[in-house]
This record gives sequence, C-alpha cells and structure tokens, in this order.
Amino acid sequence: MLVASVVLPASASGIEARWILQQLAQPAPSQTGFVELRGSALLKEPLRVEGQYRRPDTATLVREVRAPYAETTTIADGKVSIARAGKPPRVFALQRVPELGDLQASFGALLSGDLAALEQGYRLQPQGTPQHWQLVLIPRGEALAKRVAAITLRGRGNELRCIETRPAKGDLQRTLLGGAAAAAATVRDADALAALCHDGGAR
Repeated sequence: MLVASVVLPASASGIEARWILQQLAQPAPSQTGFVELRGSALLKEPLRVEGQYRRPDTATLVREVRAPYAETTTIADGKVSIARAGKPPRVFALQRVPELGDLQASFGALLSGDLAALEQGYRLQPQGTPQHWQLVLIPRGEALAKRVAAITLRGRGNELRCIETRPAKGDLQRTLLGGAAAAAATVRDADALAALCHDGGAR
C-alpha cells in the first residue's frame, strides 16, 4: 500500500499515535486475513491458526478460523457466538469472557481511528517512522493488566502487519495480518515468521 504523504507532528519518537490511527482507520465493512502464532516451550514450532477477521458493521467483529480447524466466533450485541460445523452454536454473555470484549473494543477503536477510545484503556507508546512503525499498548485497567502485559502493533504506512501480545504470564503470541499473513502462507520456521512480523515495525 502507498504511504500517505503527510507532515508528521514533532514528537520524541518521530511519530505520533494519532498519525498511526489515521492510517489504519477503515470504515465498515472491512476484512483481513490472519495467521496467529502461539509459542510454547513444549512445541518445536509455534501453534499456527489461520483465518480471517471481518467487521461487517461498526458493532460486530467476526473471527473465522479456517485451519487447523473450522470455527467462527461472532462478537455483537454484548454476546459471543462460537460455531463449529455439525454442532449448534454456543452463545454466552460477553462479560463472561472479558478478553473478547477487549479485543472487540480495541479493533473497533483502531479501525475507526478513535484515539480517545484507545487511550481510555491503554497507555500508548509510538515509535519509528511512517515506513516502519510500532505502537505499544499498555493496559491501564488492573483487570486487563493481570492478563496482558503489553500489546505491540507493528506496521508500515497504512498497513497493520503484526500484533504481538505479551501476556502477564506465558508465551508471546503473534498475529500476522494482511500482507504479512499472505507472505506467511508457506513459512513454517519460527525465526522467519518473527522476521515477517518485525519487518513491518520499528525494532
């Protein structure tokens, strides 16, 4: 994608969170492919999950897993619906799984370019240049901070290419998106996948 030609506001890091969100803003409906990688000391390579995120409207987020299994999770109207082929969907209140509510709110704020909404839940630390940037989100709320230490968004221009989620306990999880997910289609090596993630953001 083309990098927008704009004059960046001066900041210590060389780039501002507002500029990043302006580049990522997408009106609904929107969709993007993903490759999710979950590390584990027990595995020789990361557990790999592939699929697509869809945002059919501003209030709905759909996570469709296509491999290694088929599953569709829909978050809307304060409810979560999880559907698998041959089984009736499981539906429950979003408050039972607050991490999914956080996911929906974060995606919504990112794709709508809502800096104020994102800052309500996170302290933002931008870094890099328009060609290679990163935005670190550090949870403000105690409840979320107990589960997540930080979320790092990595990208270039107007493309979000990777999300790294560092839990308070456990292994780092990477989600490659868009062009990075497409490039990862035939890649299995953990270091190569990490390089795809970091290629889109400041190191």
